[in-house]
Amino acid sequence: MHRVIPDIDRNKKAYPEVRGFRKPESLGLPSKLMEWTVSDVAKAITASQAACTDAVIKRVYKRFSGKIYQKVRKELCKQLKTLAFLDNPLLHRLVRKEFQRGRSWSKNQIVYQPGGYRCKRISRHTYQLELAGLRRGKRNRVIVRSNRKIKGQIRLIYNQLLQRFEVHFLVAHGTVEIPSSRRAIGVDKGYTEAFYDSDGQAYGKDLGKLATKKSDRICAKNRNRGKLWAIHRKLEKIDPAKSARILENNLSRKTENRRYRKNQSELKSIIGAASKSLFKGESLKVFAEDLTQPIRNKRQSKAMSRKLNSWMKGQMRDSLQKWANWTGSVVTEVQPSYTSQADSVTGTLLGKRSGDSFTRFDGVVLQADHNAAKNILARGTDKEISRYMNKTEVQAVLLRRTARFLRGMGLSLADAVELGWLDSKHSRTRAFKELLAGMQGAPR
Repeated sequence: MHRVIPDIDRNKKAYPEVRGFRKPESLGLPSKLMEWTVSDVAKAITASQAACTDAVIKRVYKRFSGKIYQKVRKELCKQLKTLAFLDNPLLHRLVRKEFQRGRSWSKNQIVYQPGGYRCKRISRHTYQLELAGLRRGKRNRVIVRSNRKIKGQIRLIYNQLLQRFEVHFLVAHGTVEIPSSRRAIGVDKGYTEAFYDSDGQAYGKDLGKLATKKSDRICAKNRNRGKLWAIHRKLEKIDPAKSARILENNLSRKTENRRYRKNQSELKSIIGAASKSLFKGESLKVFAEDLTQPIRNKRQSKAMSRKLNSWMKGQMRDSLQKWANWTGSVVTEVQPSYTSQADSVTGTLLGKRSGDSFTRFDGVVLQADHNAAKNILARGTDKEISRYMNKTEVQAVLLRRTARFLRGMGLSLADAVELGWLDSKHSRTRAFKELLAGMQGAPR
């Protein structure tokens, strides 16, 4: 890898460099087809390098958080844009860790520019593609099912599993007028509902029921398959013919894979509809949780772990970003720690969440997801809590705010724990003990 940042000029120079050691005649390809495919591969490599740069910058900000390291972060990001990162052991190690090296063995696809094919409409959702082939003047005809006319750069892929051709192309959904100021909302991603915004509106209410139903069905199915597998292994020496019939008729994956794809499509459609309803065609400034990191040190049952493993966090993130692009909105991810355990009215850790309810220290009950969405909205403009802070640092900031709030009431953190306002788990932290010692030593 010569450089980490994207380089548009390199994409144009990629084909002449490849042609220097590999002629299109040696592959039996026309020059134009090889040029288009090589240029597309160069763009993919550039995108991979850009993703690596983004990941390294995240690690830098996470490692050097705080105002005192502002110059260090700036210098490291500057080195990352040039070959100077090779002389920096830290950056060199992070780049090697994040850059996805490897080799592609894909031999089932090819790229066409508009000059290499013609698209003719046959019926409402049927088009005929005339593609340039290996012989000059001869074009191959492919019938394609599509609800949009095919145009622009296309990628022709032969699906060996389904034994059919697929055509991938970009679709333009028009232009969007971006207003000078956007309305800001906070979005809480959930399991029972896909999204819950800071205005108190829930989206994708059937997501939890459908995900639980899918998870329970797969669990029961695999439990029964385990019993059949044990019988199959037992009969291998006693009755090989019956063992083979069980393996062929009862332990195959064809039907289950088809059912799994159907369930996944249903979940994706619910998430997509929820994202569409969230924006309502309006250009918004959306603050959402950054759930890319796994939730650690959380005790829960095996059944709950199984259900959360099927939670489509990545699909929610991609769906939000897709509809944000279509509506001219901006999605900003924030640090998610303690957003569901803090009181959105006071901004402190006073209160307790139980299921879908959040009980404040004064006894007032709030909807838990609505309360979390308000906290996410507030965190989007919070100067003390950055996106890449760790959980312990966020807890320390919230404990300081809680201590200041209690001081105005003439109480301490220990009093809040005794009254049941503050969870006792916070009392075991170093930040709690330091704040408590400071409050006891301060004059009343």
